[in-house]
Amino acid sequence: MALWFEESQEERAVLGPLREFLRAEVAPKAAERDEKGVFPWDLVRKLAEFGVFGAVVPEAYGGAGLSTRLFARMVEEIAYVDGSLALTVASHNSLATGHILLAGNERQKETFLPKLASGEALGAWGLTEPGSGSDAAALRTRAEEVPGGFLLNGTKQFITQGSVAGVYVVNARTDPAPEGKKHLGLSAFVFFRPERGLRVGRKEDKLGLRSSDTAQLVLEDLFVPQEALLGERGKGFYDVLRVLDGGRIGIAAMAVGLGRAALDYALRYAKEREQFGRPIAEFEGVSFKLAEMATDLEAARLLYLKAAELKDAGRPFTLEAAQAKLFASEKAVRACDEAIQILGGYGYIRDYPVERYWRDARLTRIGEGTSEILKLVIARKILEKV
Repeated sequence: MALWFEESQEERAVLGPLREFLRAEVAPKAAERDEKGVFPWDLVRKLAEFGVFGAVVPEAYGGAGLSTRLFARMVEEIAYVDGSLALTVASHNSLATGHILLAGNERQKETFLPKLASGEALGAWGLTEPGSGSDAAALRTRAEEVPGGFLLNGTKQFITQGSVAGVYVVNARTDPAPEGKKHLGLSAFVFFRPERGLRVGRKEDKLGLRSSDTAQLVLEDLFVPQEALLGERGKGFYDVLRVLDGGRIGIAAMAVGLGRAALDYALRYAKEREQFGRPIAEFEGVSFKLAEMATDLEAARLLYLKAAELKDAGRPFTLEAAQAKLFASEKAVRACDEAIQILGGYGYIRDYPVERYWRDARLTRIGEGTSEILKLVIARKILEKV
């Protein structure tokens, strides 16, 4: 019987074929996709056959009905070969799909989840705006109630799958906030890609994760019917926080996958590269770096597995998800940086993949809550226990 931190028989059955596909179909042209920055629709369609876009969606809605733990392991494996593709899978599942699973009524689940689970439609989640990032409650997008529904107006920034999605979940203000409680009065809406009222603005030219789609969305008198309201009106901010909790598990797993890729490449390089008449892996200055990288990444995996298992058990996991994402993202970036250092000049050029791993990993310290915000979350949670 596998120990809790080892892959179970079910996980091996799922991850084995996925790894083979990733090595054969995804890895060979990952650098080329990064260079061109083009969204890989062909790979998305092929990857959909493995059920990754409906990993945590119940079978009743066309999903695979997998655990959060197994989903996170899938994200880690995808990130090991292509961070951009991992972000697409993680955000699709954790944010747009996750919000519908969390707050959607039966009709909304039956309408949207099957298309999301099959990969027929990708999901985009609109929270961040040009003037509100970490201070999400300060968003300025408005939803004005009109006969039969709402008119949405505003701009969303840094939206993953923004220009390629088929299903959108958008957060907006429906009601004035009481004095000192700006988090109240926010609501979420879910809808298929509309023919009018939603315009894709700037597509971002990013440091890393370049073949993941990130775009600005402009809402201009976008009409959505009453049944588009997702969750309880005016209390959407509480759902946002819960969605982000889940998303942090996926980003932590993604960070571990990128860090592992950097570690493995650095290990192979250090055993082959010779200086002063012997492999550089034999020098403490290099071997100690490798030892710390391996230890950090193993600890990071255990943290995200713990958060995932708590979520699967229906227990509180806000603290554990924040700890996992904070630790994994910081240690993954460090591992990638150390891999560059081990390769020396070669690590700094694009002929070698470690600089790409670093560029991709750097986003994990920002998305789904910056490291600074996560420290606030963790501090508050541990102080509650005193």
